[in-house]
Amino acid sequence: MKKLIVNLLIILMLFIAYFLQSNFFNWFTIAGVMPNIFIICIVLIGLFGSKLMGVTYGIFLGFLLDYIFKNKIGITAISLGLVGLLAKLFDKNFSKDSRITVMLIVGAGTAFFEIVSYIASYIVFSTNFEILVFAKILIIEVIYNIILTVIIYPFIRKFGYFIENTYKENMILTRYF
Repeated sequence: MKKLIVNLLIILMLFIAYFLQSNFFNWFTIAGVMPNIFIICIVLIGLFGSKLMGVTYGIFLGFLLDYIFKNKIGITAISLGLVGLLAKLFDKNFSKDSRITVMLIVGAGTAFFEIVSYIASYIVFSTNFEILVFAKILIIEVIYNIILTVIIYPFIRKFGYFIENTYKENMILTRYF
């Protein structure tokens, strides 16, 4: 029952992120670049959730976003799924108690997402490869996501440990032995 409540809260968080992304942050762009709140959400789920939780939510959310925004289905799903996997790898190697560590993980996840999406779009759609424009967008989005992570870090930490306590209650000591 507790896991169902956690999953419903995660879905509610993703809906709130969707409405913030599509409505609120359209007004607050820097050089035409918006933050990507979905990456922050998937990193949160990947860091604090169970083994495949970040990957599962990343793929599901990616397919949903591709369908809603009428992109070719698959690129965002694969990219967000890989971000969830990357967050799980960071969970095993880094402490999530530090605000700076979480900021760097979100920055790395954002850069990874954008690079994978750009390369996949270049391969699949044979778009123009403009490295300077891409670098500008990448730097602005990474900085924007890191700033948002600093602002919402208390929520990330509180909700993240709630997820972790629900899903990892039996495996507290097995991680270290």
